[in-house]
Amino acid sequence: MKEEIIRVGRRLYEAGLAVANSGNLSCRIDEYNILITATGTSLGDLTPEDIVRVSLASGESLDSKNPSSELPLHSLVYKNFPVQVVVHCHPPLINGYFSVYDSLKALTFETKLYLGEVPSVKQETPTVTQPQPVINALKSNNLVVLKNHGVVVIGQNFKDALTLIEALEEAVKSAAIARLFNKEAFDDLDNGLKEELTRQEAAYPMFSREHIQAIVDLVNKDEFIAQKGKELDLTVQLAIKMDGSDSAYKFNFEKGKIVCLDFDANAPFVISAPRDIWEQVFLGKLDSFVAVTQGKMKLSGQLGQLSKWYVPFTRLFSIFRQVKFK
Repeated sequence: MKEEIIRVGRRLYEAGLAVANSGNLSCRIDEYNILITATGTSLGDLTPEDIVRVSLASGESLDSKNPSSELPLHSLVYKNFPVQVVVHCHPPLINGYFSVYDSLKALTFETKLYLGEVPSVKQETPTVTQPQPVINALKSNNLVVLKNHGVVVIGQNFKDALTLIEALEEAVKSAAIARLFNKEAFDDLDNGLKEELTRQEAAYPMFSREHIQAIVDLVNKDEFIAQKGKELDLTVQLAIKMDGSDSAYKFNFEKGKIVCLDFDANAPFVISAPRDIWEQVFLGKLDSFVAVTQGKMKLSGQLGQLSKWYVPFTRLFSIFRQVKFK
């Protein structure tokens, strides 16, 4: 595990995503202990002695060196999420972009699918002294930007975490280039898919039949979904399910219209997640495609097969937040 941390640190350093003594890495050993880089170390030049064992219960180092000053943030992540790794680094392009803007303009489908809406959290100190806002942001995305500081990424392995950082750095680069080419066109991007969303007055218990039926009614009235559904032959069965309950709903699509709503999960494609994740989705804080690619939601069926209907499904998921729930 130490060798893996050394390899990841070197990769971040060589890619210019961590410089000097900035950044820190950690991974879970077991339920009670983690490994984390020591304070004052360079991620590009780590040795086994630069990686220390820490007790999550006491927060104390079990080795001779002191852990990173960002240990409180790392510890709180492991106490709140069943993840195996945490990466914190200071990518220059990401830092530059988010020092000016609060959100990312996604220009490619890859960015939309794997990154979604990247949350940013204000940071006013050299270390994260108020980690709770970061924890809250990580509930909607595995990648969070700390404004004027860096990024925090969580995951089941370092490969997935690094992929998110590299994807965001590339997306920021693309956004900067697009703005150089045509600022006005950049600002107006995706206006065809944007619409001021107004919620209905009625509020339903979340994931109840009334809640889902209200969503179905809005979907079937949506002209954009109807148009794209015909163009792309959106004919498929897709079910959604809440983990830990018997609640499941199957949408039977024909040419973009939901012709039948069944109350079971017997479908070629099933999206499932615990209640707190569905709450984020229905609030519009978490994109379902991103939740699947980041492992927050489980998909039974091939994501690649659903991706051909990416545009109408993205619109469908945005309609979720128009219906109030309680």
